[in-house]
Amino acid sequence: MTDATAERPAPDLSPWAPLRNKVFLALFIAQLVSNLGTLMQTMGSAWLMGDLGASSAQVAMVQTATFLPVFLVGIAAGALADLFDRRRLLIWTQASMLLSAAAMALLAFTDSLSPLGVLALTFVLGTGSALMIPAWQALQPDLVGKEHLAQAVSLGSLTFNLGRSIGPAIGGVIIAASGAEWVFLINAVSFVGTIGVLVAWRPASTDRAGTAPTETFTGAAVAGLRYAVHSPLLHTVLARTAMFMLPASAVTALLPIVVRGQLDWTSGGYGALLACFGVGAMLGAVMRPRIVRRLHPDAMMAVGAAVMAGTLLVQGYVHSKPLVGAALAAGGCIWSLVTTANTVSAQAALPAWVRARGLSLFMMAQTGSIAVGASLWGVVANWNVGAAHLIAAVVLVIVPVAAVRWPLTLDREIDLTLIPGADPEVALTPSEADGPVLVSIPYRVPPEELDEFRSIMEYVERHRRRTGGYQWYLFRDLSEPDRFVENFLVSSWAEHLRQHHRNTAAADVWLRQARRFVEQPGVRHLLSSTSDGAMAPHIGQLDHAGPEAAEVAELERALEREHRLDPAAGENL
Repeated sequence: MTDATAERPAPDLSPWAPLRNKVFLALFIAQLVSNLGTLMQTMGSAWLMGDLGASSAQVAMVQTATFLPVFLVGIAAGALADLFDRRRLLIWTQASMLLSAAAMALLAFTDSLSPLGVLALTFVLGTGSALMIPAWQALQPDLVGKEHLAQAVSLGSLTFNLGRSIGPAIGGVIIAASGAEWVFLINAVSFVGTIGVLVAWRPASTDRAGTAPTETFTGAAVAGLRYAVHSPLLHTVLARTAMFMLPASAVTALLPIVVRGQLDWTSGGYGALLACFGVGAMLGAVMRPRIVRRLHPDAMMAVGAAVMAGTLLVQGYVHSKPLVGAALAAGGCIWSLVTTANTVSAQAALPAWVRARGLSLFMMAQTGSIAVGASLWGVVANWNVGAAHLIAAVVLVIVPVAAVRWPLTLDREIDLTLIPGADPEVALTPSEADGPVLVSIPYRVPPEELDEFRSIMEYVERHRRRTGGYQWYLFRDLSEPDRFVENFLVSSWAEHLRQHHRNTAAADVWLRQARRFVEQPGVRHLLSSTSDGAMAPHIGQLDHAGPEAAEVAELERALEREHRLDPAAGENL
Protein backbone atom coordinates (compact mmCIF):
# COMPACT_ATOMS: atom_id res chain seq x y z
CA MET A 1 0.00 0.00 0.00
CA THR A 2 1.30 3.44 -0.80
CA ASP A 3 0.65 6.91 0.45
CA ALA A 4 -0.42 9.82 -1.72
CA THR A 5 3.13 11.05 -2.31
CA ALA A 6 4.46 7.59 -3.17
CA GLU A 7 1.90 7.40 -5.97
CA ARG A 8 3.21 10.65 -7.49
CA PRO A 9 6.20 10.32 -9.80
CA ALA A 10 8.82 13.04 -9.69
CA PRO A 11 8.25 15.76 -12.30
CA ASP A 12 11.34 14.73 -14.26
CA LEU A 13 10.53 11.00 -14.12
CA SER A 14 9.18 9.85 -17.47
CA PRO A 15 6.54 7.10 -17.50
CA TRP A 16 8.69 5.45 -20.19
CA ALA A 17 11.77 5.31 -17.95
CA PRO A 18 11.67 1.51 -17.36
CA LEU A 19 12.10 0.96 -21.11
CA ARG A 20 15.70 2.14 -20.75
CA ASN A 21 16.41 -1.28 -19.33
CA LYS A 22 17.12 -3.47 -22.38
CA VAL A 23 15.71 -6.64 -20.86
CA PHE A 24 12.54 -4.89 -19.73
CA LEU A 25 12.18 -3.31 -23.19
CA ALA A 26 12.52 -6.69 -24.93
CA LEU A 27 10.01 -8.28 -22.57
CA PHE A 28 7.69 -5.29 -23.01
CA ILE A 29 7.60 -5.82 -26.78
CA ALA A 30 7.25 -9.60 -26.45
CA GLN A 31 4.45 -9.24 -23.90
CA LEU A 32 2.66 -6.76 -26.16
CA VAL A 33 2.61 -9.33 -28.96
CA SER A 34 1.59 -12.11 -26.56
CA ASN A 35 -1.21 -10.03 -25.03
CA LEU A 36 -2.45 -9.18 -28.49
CA GLY A 37 -2.85 -12.89 -29.21
CA THR A 38 -4.35 -13.61 -25.79
CA LEU A 39 -7.01 -10.91 -26.12
CA MET A 40 -7.88 -12.13 -29.60
CA GLN A 41 -8.30 -15.64 -28.20
CA THR A 42 -10.45 -14.45 -25.28
CA MET A 43 -12.73 -12.63 -27.68
CA GLY A 44 -12.80 -15.62 -30.05
CA SER A 45 -13.62 -18.06 -27.24
CA ALA A 46 -16.55 -16.00 -26.01
CA TRP A 47 -17.93 -15.59 -29.55
CA LEU A 48 -17.42 -19.26 -30.44
CA MET A 49 -19.40 -20.24 -27.34
CA GLY A 50 -22.38 -18.40 -28.80
CA ASP A 51 -21.94 -20.09 -32.16
CA LEU A 52 -21.90 -23.47 -30.38
CA GLY A 53 -25.27 -22.72 -28.76
CA ALA A 54 -24.00 -22.05 -25.22
CA SER A 55 -26.30 -20.37 -22.68
CA SER A 56 -25.71 -16.87 -21.26
CA ALA A 57 -24.22 -18.39 -18.10
CA GLN A 58 -21.84 -20.53 -20.16
CA VAL A 59 -20.72 -17.54 -22.24
CA ALA A 60 -19.98 -15.55 -19.08
CA MET A 61 -18.03 -18.53 -17.73
CA VAL A 62 -15.31 -17.96 -20.35
CA GLN A 63 -14.05 -15.24 -18.01
CA THR A 64 -14.42 -17.62 -15.08
CA ALA A 65 -12.35 -20.27 -16.84
CA THR A 66 -9.72 -17.64 -17.66
CA PHE A 67 -9.34 -16.21 -14.15
CA LEU A 68 -10.41 -18.99 -11.77
CA PRO A 69 -7.01 -20.78 -12.02
CA VAL A 70 -5.37 -17.78 -10.36
CA PHE A 71 -7.70 -18.33 -7.43
CA LEU A 72 -6.99 -22.06 -7.32
CA VAL A 73 -3.20 -22.20 -7.84
CA GLY A 74 -2.20 -18.71 -6.72
CA ILE A 75 -0.59 -19.80 -3.44
CA ALA A 76 1.44 -22.51 -5.18
CA ALA A 77 2.44 -20.06 -7.93
CA GLY A 78 3.76 -17.55 -5.42
CA ALA A 79 5.75 -20.19 -3.54
CA LEU A 80 7.27 -21.48 -6.78
CA ALA A 81 8.26 -17.97 -7.84
CA ASP A 82 9.95 -17.26 -4.49
CA LEU A 83 11.76 -20.62 -4.37
CA PHE A 84 12.93 -21.26 -7.93
CA ASP A 85 14.55 -19.43 -10.82
CA ARG A 86 11.89 -17.05 -12.08
CA ARG A 87 13.24 -16.92 -15.63
CA ARG A 88 12.98 -20.70 -16.04
CA LEU A 89 9.53 -20.70 -14.48
CA LEU A 90 8.39 -18.07 -16.97
CA ILE A 91 9.77 -20.10 -19.89
CA TRP A 92 7.88 -23.22 -18.83
CA THR A 93 4.61 -21.39 -18.24
CA GLN A 94 4.80 -19.63 -21.61
CA ALA A 95 5.49 -22.97 -23.31
CA SER A 96 2.47 -24.59 -21.63
CA MET A 97 0.24 -21.75 -22.81
CA LEU A 98 1.56 -22.11 -26.36
CA LEU A 99 0.66 -25.81 -26.37
CA SER A 100 -2.83 -25.14 -24.95
CA ALA A 101 -3.62 -22.52 -27.58
CA ALA A 102 -2.30 -24.83 -30.32
CA ALA A 103 -4.52 -27.66 -29.07
CA MET A 104 -7.57 -25.41 -29.15
CA ALA A 105 -6.73 -24.35 -32.71
CA LEU A 106 -6.33 -27.97 -33.83
CA LEU A 107 -9.66 -29.01 -32.32
CA ALA A 108 -11.39 -25.98 -33.84
CA PHE A 109 -9.97 -26.74 -37.30
CA THR A 110 -11.37 -30.29 -37.03
CA ASP A 111 -14.78 -29.12 -35.71
CA SER A 112 -14.17 -31.10 -32.51
CA LEU A 113 -14.73 -28.30 -29.98
CA SER A 114 -17.77 -28.26 -27.70
CA PRO A 115 -18.66 -25.53 -25.15
CA LEU A 116 -17.16 -27.74 -22.45
CA GLY A 117 -13.97 -28.17 -24.50
CA VAL A 118 -13.63 -24.41 -24.95
CA LEU A 119 -13.99 -23.88 -21.20
CA ALA A 120 -11.56 -26.69 -20.37
CA LEU A 121 -8.78 -25.45 -22.66
CA THR A 122 -9.40 -21.86 -21.58
CA PHE A 123 -8.93 -23.10 -18.01
CA VAL A 124 -5.58 -24.68 -18.97
CA LEU A 125 -4.46 -21.41 -20.54
CA GLY A 126 -5.58 -19.58 -17.42
CA THR A 127 -3.54 -21.97 -15.27
CA GLY A 128 -0.39 -21.13 -17.23
CA SER A 129 -1.11 -17.45 -16.79
CA ALA A 130 -1.75 -17.94 -13.07
CA LEU A 131 1.64 -19.59 -12.63
CA MET A 132 3.34 -16.88 -14.69
CA ILE A 133 1.95 -13.68 -13.15
CA PRO A 134 3.58 -13.78 -9.66
CA ALA A 135 6.99 -14.60 -11.12
CA TRP A 136 6.76 -11.77 -13.66
CA GLN A 137 5.52 -9.18 -11.17
CA ALA A 138 8.10 -10.17 -8.54
CA LEU A 139 10.83 -9.88 -11.18
CA GLN A 140 9.98 -6.28 -12.12
CA PRO A 141 11.53 -4.51 -9.09
CA ASP A 142 14.81 -6.35 -9.76
CA LEU A 143 14.78 -5.19 -13.39
CA VAL A 144 13.81 -1.52 -13.04
CA GLY A 145 14.36 -0.62 -9.38
CA LYS A 146 11.97 0.77 -6.78
CA GLU A 147 11.93 4.29 -8.24
CA HIS A 148 10.53 3.05 -11.57
CA LEU A 149 8.29 0.28 -10.26
CA ALA A 150 5.02 2.21 -10.59
CA GLN A 151 5.84 3.08 -14.19
CA ALA A 152 6.84 -0.53 -14.92
CA VAL A 153 3.49 -1.76 -13.58
CA SER A 154 1.70 0.88 -15.64
CA LEU A 155 3.61 -0.16 -18.77
CA GLY A 156 2.71 -3.79 -18.11
CA SER A 157 -0.90 -2.68 -18.00
CA LEU A 158 -0.30 -0.75 -21.20
CA THR A 159 0.80 -3.88 -23.10
CA PHE A 160 -2.35 -5.65 -21.99
CA ASN A 161 -4.60 -2.76 -22.87
CA LEU A 162 -2.96 -2.11 -26.23
CA GLY A 163 -3.70 -5.76 -26.94
CA ARG A 164 -7.23 -5.25 -25.65
CA SER A 165 -7.79 -2.25 -27.91
CA ILE A 166 -6.37 -3.79 -31.10
CA GLY A 167 -6.76 -7.53 -30.54
CA PRO A 168 -10.55 -7.83 -30.38
CA ALA A 169 -11.03 -5.69 -33.49
CA ILE A 170 -8.54 -7.79 -35.45
CA GLY A 171 -10.01 -10.94 -33.92
CA GLY A 172 -13.52 -9.93 -34.94
CA VAL A 173 -12.45 -9.41 -38.55
CA ILE A 174 -10.57 -12.73 -38.62
CA ILE A 175 -13.50 -14.63 -37.09
CA ALA A 176 -15.95 -13.10 -39.53
CA ALA A 177 -13.68 -13.91 -42.49
CA SER A 178 -12.13 -17.26 -41.56
CA GLY A 179 -13.39 -18.54 -38.20
CA ALA A 180 -12.26 -18.60 -34.58
CA GLU A 181 -9.71 -21.38 -35.21
CA TRP A 182 -7.32 -18.91 -36.87
CA VAL A 183 -7.46 -16.65 -33.83
CA PHE A 184 -6.43 -19.57 -31.62
CA LEU A 185 -3.52 -20.41 -33.92
CA ILE A 186 -2.28 -16.81 -33.94
CA ASN A 187 -2.36 -16.80 -30.14
CA ALA A 188 -0.20 -19.94 -30.04
CA VAL A 189 2.41 -18.28 -32.26
CA SER A 190 2.34 -15.09 -30.14
CA PHE A 191 4.03 -16.84 -27.20
CA VAL A 192 7.16 -17.55 -29.24
CA GLY A 193 8.58 -14.05 -28.81
CA THR A 194 8.41 -14.04 -25.01
CA ILE A 195 9.96 -17.50 -24.84
CA GLY A 196 12.77 -16.36 -27.14
CA VAL A 197 13.61 -13.31 -25.01
CA LEU A 198 13.60 -15.34 -21.81
CA VAL A 199 15.81 -18.06 -23.31
CA ALA A 200 18.33 -15.48 -24.58
CA TRP A 201 18.41 -13.51 -21.30
CA ARG A 202 21.14 -14.48 -18.85
CA PRO A 203 20.50 -12.60 -15.60
CA ALA A 204 23.15 -12.23 -12.93
CA SER A 205 22.70 -15.00 -10.38
CA THR A 206 21.15 -13.85 -7.13
CA ASP A 207 20.56 -15.70 -3.90
CA ARG A 208 17.23 -14.41 -2.64
CA ALA A 209 17.49 -16.48 0.53
CA GLY A 210 20.91 -15.04 1.52
CA THR A 211 22.53 -17.19 4.18
CA ALA A 212 19.20 -18.43 5.53
CA PRO A 213 18.26 -22.11 5.08
CA THR A 214 16.34 -22.90 1.90
CA GLU A 215 12.58 -23.23 2.34
CA THR A 216 10.57 -26.26 1.33
CA PHE A 217 7.64 -25.79 -1.04
CA THR A 218 5.08 -26.46 1.71
CA GLY A 219 6.97 -24.30 4.19
CA ALA A 220 7.16 -21.44 1.70
CA ALA A 221 3.42 -21.62 1.02
CA VAL A 222 2.63 -21.65 4.75
CA ALA A 223 5.03 -18.74 5.36
CA GLY A 224 3.32 -16.70 2.64
CA LEU A 225 -0.14 -17.32 4.10
CA ARG A 226 1.11 -16.56 7.60
CA TYR A 227 2.55 -13.26 6.44
CA ALA A 228 -0.73 -12.30 4.77
CA VAL A 229 -2.79 -13.18 7.85
CA HIS A 230 -0.71 -10.87 10.04
CA SER A 231 -0.09 -7.97 7.62
CA PRO A 232 -2.65 -5.14 7.98
CA LEU A 233 -1.15 -3.44 4.92
CA LEU A 234 -1.84 -6.44 2.72
CA HIS A 235 -5.30 -6.95 4.26
CA THR A 236 -6.26 -3.47 3.09
CA VAL A 237 -5.08 -3.98 -0.49
CA LEU A 238 -6.78 -7.37 -0.79
CA ALA A 239 -10.09 -6.15 0.63
CA ARG A 240 -10.28 -3.02 -1.52
CA THR A 241 -9.28 -4.91 -4.67
CA ALA A 242 -11.91 -7.60 -4.19
CA MET A 243 -14.64 -5.07 -3.39
CA PHE A 244 -14.00 -3.22 -6.65
CA MET A 245 -13.37 -6.12 -9.00
CA LEU A 246 -16.38 -8.25 -8.01
CA PRO A 247 -19.00 -5.80 -9.35
CA ALA A 248 -16.75 -4.25 -12.04
CA SER A 249 -16.30 -7.67 -13.67
CA ALA A 250 -19.88 -7.42 -14.93
CA VAL A 251 -18.79 -4.98 -17.67
CA THR A 252 -16.75 -7.40 -19.78
CA ALA A 253 -18.57 -10.56 -18.64
CA LEU A 254 -21.96 -9.33 -19.87
CA LEU A 255 -20.77 -7.43 -22.95
CA PRO A 256 -21.11 -10.36 -25.43
CA ILE A 257 -24.66 -10.93 -24.19
CA VAL A 258 -25.52 -7.25 -24.72
CA VAL A 259 -23.95 -7.27 -28.20
CA ARG A 260 -25.98 -10.27 -29.34
CA GLY A 261 -29.12 -9.04 -27.60
CA GLN A 262 -30.15 -5.40 -27.33
CA LEU A 263 -27.46 -4.08 -29.72
CA ASP A 264 -28.04 -6.91 -32.26
CA TRP A 265 -24.45 -6.71 -33.51
CA THR A 266 -21.94 -9.08 -35.08
CA SER A 267 -18.60 -10.42 -33.88
CA GLY A 268 -16.97 -7.40 -35.53
CA GLY A 269 -19.12 -5.11 -33.40
CA TYR A 270 -18.19 -7.06 -30.29
CA GLY A 271 -14.53 -6.63 -31.16
CA ALA A 272 -15.03 -2.90 -31.75
CA LEU A 273 -16.62 -2.42 -28.33
CA LEU A 274 -13.87 -4.39 -26.64
CA ALA A 275 -11.43 -2.17 -28.50
CA CYS A 276 -13.16 0.90 -27.02
CA PHE A 277 -12.61 -0.53 -23.57
CA GLY A 278 -8.97 -1.26 -24.44
CA VAL A 279 -8.33 2.20 -25.88
CA GLY A 280 -9.72 3.75 -22.70
CA ALA A 281 -7.48 1.52 -20.58
CA MET A 282 -4.48 2.45 -22.74
CA LEU A 283 -5.21 6.15 -22.27
CA GLY A 284 -5.50 5.59 -18.55
CA ALA A 285 -2.03 4.05 -18.46
CA VAL A 286 -0.55 6.97 -20.42
CA MET A 287 -2.31 9.67 -18.38
CA ARG A 288 -1.63 8.00 -15.03
CA PRO A 289 1.41 10.13 -14.00
CA ARG A 290 -0.67 13.32 -14.25
CA ILE A 291 -3.76 11.87 -12.63
CA VAL A 292 -2.02 10.43 -9.56
CA ARG A 293 -0.55 13.86 -8.79
CA ARG A 294 -4.12 15.03 -8.21
CA LEU A 295 -5.85 11.94 -6.82
CA HIS A 296 -4.58 9.92 -3.86
CA PRO A 297 -5.43 6.18 -3.88
CA ASP A 298 -8.71 6.46 -1.95
CA ALA A 299 -9.91 9.33 -4.17
CA MET A 300 -8.94 7.22 -7.19
CA MET A 301 -11.08 4.34 -5.92
CA ALA A 302 -14.04 6.65 -5.29
CA VAL A 303 -13.89 8.20 -8.76
CA GLY A 304 -13.32 4.77 -10.26
CA ALA A 305 -16.39 3.29 -8.59
CA ALA A 306 -18.60 6.14 -9.84
CA VAL A 307 -17.31 5.93 -13.42
CA MET A 308 -17.58 2.14 -13.56
CA ALA A 309 -21.12 2.24 -12.18
CA GLY A 310 -22.03 4.69 -14.94
CA THR A 311 -20.47 2.40 -17.55
CA LEU A 312 -22.59 -0.50 -16.31
CA LEU A 313 -25.83 1.51 -16.46
CA VAL A 314 -25.15 2.71 -20.01
CA GLN A 315 -24.16 -0.76 -21.19
CA GLY A 316 -27.20 -2.36 -19.60
CA TYR A 317 -29.91 0.12 -20.57
CA VAL A 318 -28.78 2.26 -23.56
CA HIS A 319 -29.27 0.85 -27.08
CA SER A 320 -27.02 3.34 -28.87
CA LYS A 321 -23.81 1.70 -30.07
CA PRO A 322 -21.72 4.92 -30.00
CA LEU A 323 -22.85 5.74 -26.45
CA VAL A 324 -22.06 2.24 -25.26
CA GLY A 325 -18.64 2.52 -26.90
CA ALA A 326 -17.97 5.85 -25.18
CA ALA A 327 -19.04 4.43 -21.81
CA LEU A 328 -16.77 1.43 -22.30
CA ALA A 329 -13.83 3.74 -23.10
CA ALA A 330 -14.42 5.59 -19.83
CA GLY A 331 -14.73 2.29 -17.98
CA GLY A 332 -11.53 0.98 -19.52
CA CYS A 333 -9.63 4.12 -18.48
CA ILE A 334 -10.69 3.85 -14.87
CA TRP A 335 -10.13 0.07 -14.86
CA SER A 336 -6.51 0.66 -15.87
CA LEU A 337 -5.97 3.37 -13.26
CA VAL A 338 -7.50 1.38 -10.39
CA THR A 339 -5.77 -1.91 -11.19
CA THR A 340 -2.39 -0.20 -11.54
CA ALA A 341 -2.86 1.68 -8.27
CA ASN A 342 -3.80 -1.54 -6.49
CA THR A 343 -0.85 -3.44 -7.97
CA VAL A 344 1.60 -0.74 -6.89
CA SER A 345 0.02 -0.76 -3.42
CA ALA A 346 0.42 -4.54 -3.22
CA GLN A 347 4.08 -4.31 -4.29
CA ALA A 348 4.69 -1.63 -1.65
CA ALA A 349 3.11 -3.79 1.08
CA LEU A 350 5.51 -6.72 0.56
CA PRO A 351 9.17 -7.19 1.52
CA ALA A 352 11.41 -9.00 -0.96
CA TRP A 353 11.46 -12.35 0.88
CA VAL A 354 7.72 -12.89 0.42
CA ARG A 355 7.06 -10.68 -2.60
CA ALA A 356 5.90 -13.31 -5.11
CA ARG A 357 3.77 -15.12 -2.54
CA GLY A 358 2.07 -11.90 -1.50
CA LEU A 359 1.52 -10.86 -5.11
CA SER A 360 -0.02 -14.25 -5.83
CA LEU A 361 -2.54 -13.58 -3.06
CA PHE A 362 -3.20 -10.15 -4.55
CA MET A 363 -3.80 -11.73 -7.95
CA MET A 364 -6.08 -14.27 -6.29
CA ALA A 365 -8.14 -11.45 -4.82
CA GLN A 366 -8.24 -9.58 -8.12
CA THR A 367 -8.80 -12.33 -10.66
CA GLY A 368 -10.70 -14.55 -8.24
CA SER A 369 -13.17 -11.71 -7.77
CA ILE A 370 -13.44 -11.33 -11.56
CA ALA A 371 -14.02 -15.07 -11.97
CA VAL A 372 -16.65 -15.27 -9.24
CA GLY A 373 -18.26 -12.04 -10.38
CA ALA A 374 -18.44 -13.15 -14.02
CA SER A 375 -20.31 -16.33 -13.04
CA LEU A 376 -22.56 -14.45 -10.61
CA TRP A 377 -23.57 -11.77 -13.12
CA GLY A 378 -24.02 -14.40 -15.83
CA VAL A 379 -26.52 -16.26 -13.63
CA VAL A 380 -28.39 -13.02 -12.86
CA ALA A 381 -28.39 -12.18 -16.59
CA ASN A 382 -30.20 -15.46 -17.30
CA TRP A 383 -33.06 -13.91 -15.35
CA ASN A 384 -32.70 -10.28 -16.53
CA VAL A 385 -29.70 -8.67 -18.27
CA GLY A 386 -30.64 -5.12 -17.24
CA ALA A 387 -31.05 -6.13 -13.60
CA ALA A 388 -27.60 -7.73 -13.58
CA HIS A 389 -26.08 -4.41 -14.68
CA LEU A 390 -28.12 -2.41 -12.16
CA ILE A 391 -27.25 -4.62 -9.18
CA ALA A 392 -23.54 -4.53 -10.06
CA ALA A 393 -23.66 -0.72 -10.30
CA VAL A 394 -25.33 -0.43 -6.89
CA VAL A 395 -22.69 -2.67 -5.32
CA LEU A 396 -19.96 -0.45 -6.79
CA VAL A 397 -21.39 2.58 -5.01
CA ILE A 398 -20.47 0.92 -1.70
CA VAL A 399 -16.75 0.75 -2.63
CA PRO A 400 -15.74 4.27 -1.46
CA VAL A 401 -17.28 3.61 1.97
CA ALA A 402 -14.63 0.93 2.54
CA ALA A 403 -11.98 3.67 2.84
CA VAL A 404 -13.22 4.26 6.40
CA ARG A 405 -12.26 0.72 7.41
CA TRP A 406 -9.45 0.02 4.90
CA PRO A 407 -7.72 3.27 3.86
CA LEU A 408 -5.23 2.94 1.02
CA THR A 409 -3.81 6.42 1.60
CA LEU A 410 -1.22 6.73 4.37
CA ASP A 411 0.58 9.81 5.61
CA ARG A 412 4.02 8.24 5.09
CA GLU A 413 5.71 5.48 3.12
CA ILE A 414 6.42 2.15 4.81
CA ASP A 415 10.04 1.13 4.26
CA LEU A 416 10.14 -2.65 3.75
CA THR A 417 13.79 -2.85 2.74
CA LEU A 418 15.27 -6.02 4.23
CA ILE A 419 17.72 -5.59 7.13
CA PRO A 420 18.83 -9.14 8.02
CA GLY A 421 19.84 -9.73 11.64
CA ALA A 422 22.71 -11.82 12.94
CA ASP A 423 22.13 -15.52 13.47
CA PRO A 424 21.53 -16.44 17.13
CA GLU A 425 24.57 -17.48 19.17
CA VAL A 426 23.97 -20.71 21.04
CA ALA A 427 26.19 -23.27 22.79
CA LEU A 428 24.33 -26.26 21.31
CA THR A 429 23.58 -26.00 17.58
CA PRO A 430 20.60 -28.14 16.56
CA SER A 431 19.95 -29.43 13.06
CA GLU A 432 17.74 -27.35 10.79
CA ALA A 433 14.84 -29.80 11.13
CA ASP A 434 14.82 -29.73 14.95
CA GLY A 435 11.91 -28.00 16.61
CA PRO A 436 9.74 -26.47 17.69
CA VAL A 437 11.91 -23.69 19.14
CA LEU A 438 10.78 -21.49 22.02
CA VAL A 439 12.29 -18.00 22.03
CA SER A 440 12.04 -16.22 25.39
CA ILE A 441 12.91 -12.55 25.96
CA PRO A 442 12.67 -10.81 29.39
CA TYR A 443 11.84 -7.10 29.71
CA ARG A 444 11.99 -4.52 32.52
CA VAL A 445 9.40 -1.79 32.05
CA PRO A 446 9.19 1.29 34.32
CA PRO A 447 5.57 2.02 35.32
CA GLU A 448 5.55 5.38 33.54
CA GLU A 449 6.48 3.68 30.23
CA LEU A 450 3.93 0.87 30.41
CA ASP A 451 1.56 2.35 27.81
CA GLU A 452 4.39 2.89 25.34
CA PHE A 453 5.63 -0.66 25.92
CA ARG A 454 2.16 -2.05 25.30
CA SER A 455 1.85 -0.29 21.93
CA ILE A 456 5.35 -1.42 20.93
CA MET A 457 4.59 -5.03 21.76
CA GLU A 458 1.36 -4.96 19.73
CA TYR A 459 3.51 -4.34 16.67
CA VAL A 460 6.18 -6.82 17.81
CA GLU A 461 3.55 -9.55 18.08
CA ARG A 462 2.44 -9.03 14.47
CA HIS A 463 6.07 -8.98 13.35
CA ARG A 464 6.93 -12.23 15.14
CA ARG A 465 3.87 -13.96 13.74
CA ARG A 466 4.25 -12.84 10.12
CA THR A 467 7.97 -13.71 10.02
CA GLY A 468 7.71 -17.22 11.48
CA GLY A 469 6.15 -17.45 14.94
CA TYR A 470 3.00 -19.56 15.11
CA GLN A 471 2.27 -18.84 18.78
CA TRP A 472 3.08 -15.67 20.73
CA TYR A 473 2.56 -14.68 24.36
CA LEU A 474 3.52 -11.79 26.61
CA PHE A 475 3.52 -12.63 30.34
CA ARG A 476 3.78 -10.31 33.36
CA ASP A 477 5.61 -11.44 36.48
CA LEU A 478 3.19 -11.17 39.41
CA SER A 479 5.99 -11.05 41.97
CA GLU A 480 7.88 -8.35 40.00
CA PRO A 481 5.22 -6.30 38.17
CA ASP A 482 7.77 -4.35 36.15
CA ARG A 483 9.08 -7.57 34.59
CA PHE A 484 7.57 -9.03 31.41
CA VAL A 485 8.52 -12.11 29.41
CA GLU A 486 7.85 -12.48 25.67
CA ASN A 487 7.59 -16.08 24.44
CA PHE A 488 6.99 -17.21 20.88
CA LEU A 489 7.17 -20.58 19.15
CA VAL A 490 8.75 -21.25 15.76
CA SER A 491 8.21 -24.55 13.96
CA SER A 492 11.90 -25.41 13.47
CA TRP A 493 15.42 -24.15 13.96
CA ALA A 494 15.68 -23.51 10.20
CA GLU A 495 12.53 -21.38 10.28
CA HIS A 496 13.95 -19.35 13.18
CA LEU A 497 17.17 -18.76 11.24
CA ARG A 498 15.06 -17.58 8.31
CA GLN A 499 13.14 -15.36 10.69
CA HIS A 500 16.36 -13.46 11.42
CA HIS A 501 16.64 -12.65 7.71
CA ARG A 502 13.08 -11.30 7.39
CA ASN A 503 13.46 -8.06 9.34
CA THR A 504 12.62 -4.85 7.47
CA ALA A 505 13.64 -1.24 8.02
CA ALA A 506 10.13 -0.43 9.26
CA ALA A 507 10.15 -3.36 11.69
CA ASP A 508 13.64 -2.49 12.88
CA VAL A 509 12.39 0.87 14.17
CA TRP A 510 9.93 -0.90 16.46
CA LEU A 511 12.36 -3.64 17.44
CA ARG A 512 14.95 -1.07 18.50
CA GLN A 513 12.34 0.52 20.74
CA ALA A 514 11.52 -2.86 22.27
CA ARG A 515 15.22 -3.60 22.73
CA ARG A 516 15.52 -0.69 25.20
CA PHE A 517 13.52 -2.68 27.72
CA VAL A 518 15.34 -6.03 27.35
CA GLU A 519 16.65 -7.36 30.65
CA GLN A 520 20.00 -9.16 30.71
CA PRO A 521 20.98 -11.93 30.16
CA GLY A 522 18.59 -11.34 27.25
CA VAL A 523 17.29 -13.74 24.61
CA ARG A 524 17.08 -17.45 25.33
CA HIS A 525 16.42 -20.23 22.82
CA LEU A 526 14.85 -23.44 24.03
CA LEU A 527 14.48 -26.55 21.89
CA SER A 528 11.67 -29.08 22.34
CA SER A 529 12.91 -32.14 24.22
CA THR A 530 11.21 -34.32 21.59
CA SER A 531 13.76 -33.15 18.99
CA ASP A 532 16.80 -35.29 18.36
CA GLY A 533 19.09 -32.30 18.75
CA ALA A 534 17.78 -31.52 22.22
CA MET A 535 19.48 -34.61 23.66
CA ALA A 536 22.74 -34.38 21.70
CA PRO A 537 25.82 -34.00 23.97
CA HIS A 538 28.06 -30.95 23.83
CA ILE A 539 31.45 -30.32 25.38
CA GLY A 540 30.13 -28.83 28.60
CA GLN A 541 27.96 -31.88 29.25
CA LEU A 542 30.36 -34.76 28.49
CA ASP A 543 30.05 -37.31 31.27
CA HIS A 544 33.66 -38.34 31.87
CA ALA A 545 36.38 -37.64 34.49
CA GLY A 546 39.63 -35.79 34.06
CA PRO A 547 41.04 -32.32 34.76
CA GLU A 548 41.01 -31.40 31.06
CA ALA A 549 37.24 -31.89 30.82
CA ALA A 550 36.65 -29.89 33.99
CA GLU A 551 38.84 -27.01 32.78
CA VAL A 552 37.11 -26.90 29.39
CA ALA A 553 33.68 -26.90 31.05
CA GLU A 554 34.66 -24.08 33.40
CA LEU A 555 36.08 -22.04 30.52
CA GLU A 556 32.85 -22.52 28.57
CA ARG A 557 30.77 -21.35 31.53
CA ALA A 558 32.98 -18.27 31.94
CA LEU A 559 32.65 -17.37 28.28
CA GLU A 560 28.90 -17.84 28.47
CA ARG A 561 28.66 -15.51 31.49
CA GLU A 562 30.78 -12.89 29.69
CA HIS A 563 28.59 -13.10 26.61
CA ARG A 564 25.38 -12.72 28.60
CA LEU A 565 26.64 -9.66 30.49
CA ASP A 566 27.75 -7.87 27.31
CA PRO A 567 24.84 -5.82 25.90
CA ALA A 568 26.59 -5.58 22.55
CA ALA A 569 26.40 -9.34 22.23
CA GLY A 570 22.62 -9.34 22.50
CA GLU A 571 20.58 -10.77 19.65
CA ASN A 572 19.05 -8.46 17.07
CA LEU A 573 15.36 -8.64 17.96
